[in-house]
Amino acid sequence: MSKLIPTRLPGVVIVEPAVFGDDRGWFSESYNEPRFHAQLAELGLPAPRPFVQDNHSVSAAWVLRGLHYQRAPHAQGKLVRVVKGSAFDVAVDIRRGSPTFGQWVGEVLSADNKRQLWIPEGFAHGFVALEDDTHFLYKTTDTYAKDCEGSIVWNDPAIGIEWPLPAGVQPRLAPKDAAAPLLADAKHD
Repeated sequence: MSKLIPTRLPGVVIVEPAVFGDDRGWFSESYNEPRFHAQLAELGLPAPRPFVQDNHSVSAAWVLRGLHYQRAPHAQGKLVRVVKGSAFDVAVDIRRGSPTFGQWVGEVLSADNKRQLWIPEGFAHGFVALEDDTHFLYKTTDTYAKDCEGSIVWNDPAIGIEWPLPAGVQPRLAPKDAAAPLLADAKHD
C-alpha cells in the first residue's frame, strides 16, 4: 500500500508507493482510487474529482515546463510521476486568501524513487528535467481547456523557487513559458 507524506503546503502530498521486487524485477500499484481517497481522508483532505485525462511528456535535460494551471470551471488537480529519468517537480499555492499563497514545494521524482506528487486544484505546477529522455506522466481531474489555461514565469522572485540548475545553465523554455507573467499579474481566480 502507498504511503502519503504531507508537504508544507496543505493539500499537496507526496505519494510513496509500495514496491515489491525480487530477482525478476518489481511490481508497484501506481494508482488505486479507493485507497488514495481513504488515505487523503485520513489526512483530513478531500478526495479529488475523478481523473479524466492522462498526459505523457518527454523532456531533454534542463527543459523546464511551467508554471502552469487551469482556472475554473476547468481547474485541474494533477497526480504526477516520472517513469524514466528524473525531474524536480514543483507546486505553487495560487489560492488567493490562502495562508500559504505564493509559497512553493519541490520534490525530486524519478524512475528510481517511484514517488508521485498529488497537486490539487488551486496550485500552479512545473518541473525541470534533470536528465535526458525524462518521461513525465500525469493524471488530471479535468481536460485541457485553452481558454482556462494560465501560467506564471518560472523565476518569479516573489515565489523564489530554488530550481536545481547547475551553475551557468539556463533552463530550456517554451516561448510561452519564457513570456509568462509574474504571480502578481497572472489571472488565477
